[in-house]
Amino acid sequence: MISLRLSPELERKLDSFAKSEGKSRSEIVKESILEYIKKRGETSSPFELGIDLFGKHDLGKTDLAENRKEHLHQKMREKNAKRSSH
Repeated sequence: MISLRLSPELERKLDSFAKSEGKSRSEIVKESILEYIKKRGETSSPFELGIDLFGKHDLGKTDLAENRKEHLHQKMREKNAKRSSH
């Protein structure tokens, strides 16, 4: 068993929310604790943490890692061609 003190404001919010959900205060607190533990227990990989940033500036090339040298040479050729035409 656990007991805790809530501020009057938080207790009012909890009561209101529990009533709107048709649940007891204890059910809401239990569900909240389980959700908190579940979220905190999940470990996110660096990829998962930055997924919203990946592809933000998509160049349309999916092989940049494998063929970076060829892409770099192509860019240099394009740049030199522009210089030559001026």
